Amino acid sequence: MPFQLPPIPSAEELKKKIINSAVWRSIFRGGEWKDTPRDRAQHILGNVWLHLQPSRVRKNSLKWTYSFGLGGFSFFLFLILTVTGVLLMFYYRPSVDLAYRDMKDLEYAVSLGSFLRAMHRWSAHAMVLIVILHMIRVFLTGSYKSPREFNWVIGVILLVLTLLLSFTGYLLPWDQLALWAVTVGTNMAAASPGLGAEGPFAILSRSNDVRFVLLGGSAVGANTLLRFYVLHCVFVPLAAGALMILHFWRVRKDNFSGPPISAQELPHDKVDTWPHLIVREYIAALGCMIFVSLWSLLQKAPLEEMANPTV
Repeated sequence: MPFQLPPIPSAEELKKKIINSAVWRSIFRGGEWKDTPRDRAQHILGNVWLHLQPSRVRKNSLKWTYSFGLGGFSFFLFLILTVTGVLLMFYYRPSVDLAYRDMKDLEYAVSLGSFLRAMHRWSAHAMVLIVILHMIRVFLTGSYKSPREFNWVIGVILLVLTLLLSFTGYLLPWDQLALWAVTVGTNMAAASPGLGAEGPFAILSRSNDVRFVLLGGSAVGANTLLRFYVLHCVFVPLAAGALMILHFWRVRKDNFSGPPISAQELPHDKVDTWPHLIVREYIAALGCMIFVSLWSLLQKAPLEEMANPTV
């Protein structure tokens, strides 16, 4: 009897075989997709990324003009900053002798270095703006009220950390603008109440106040660059990431805020998160990525002359 090869399965049969396999089910906790309300709910609950969302949301809260997706934009910009920042760390050394040279290498010697630096720079600016607009939107729509007061406080702390991320990253190019901007900023810190040696209610001396801690001395120098590098790349991102997890968890537990329920809308008039909300979020993320990428291609990140404290 001649040997016969087994019939080649169709693409649909192969897909079903993979989805119903023990390996697939052990990873994704599901079987064949039937596109039912139960399947859509399980898809949300069984996915570590999508579990940040409830399984069902109010129709009214899906309106773009209510939240403008500002919270999602803020988080996506943070992801862009994380990825581009890690890539830039491969080519950057926090030394007063090498930092500016590395900036020039990124500009002219490293493949896509100028694009990566521009993307990191403009994403940081955009994140500051979007987080501020997000806080304004939450305030104007009353989304900070009970039971969301604690999450509002977390949001305010995240706003401060966002500003600190931008401030600590400002020094790293080690050009004239960075040097004198940080000099002005740390002088302002010296005038802060209680923490600064020159501020009201001062209880600390110049050798141990907040300005000295930030600078690692009495003037912007090598210690300052190293401290700002550690703050920018490790300490503040870890603190922001931990608080974002708590922030998202509280949004999930306190339920999404939304416009007041109208006379035409029933209190339980809800739709499945997948695909109604998730697809909107992915479209917004894609649009944000395209905009930031195009802007970074068209507009380079600024870089002045090398830092010189005598000029």
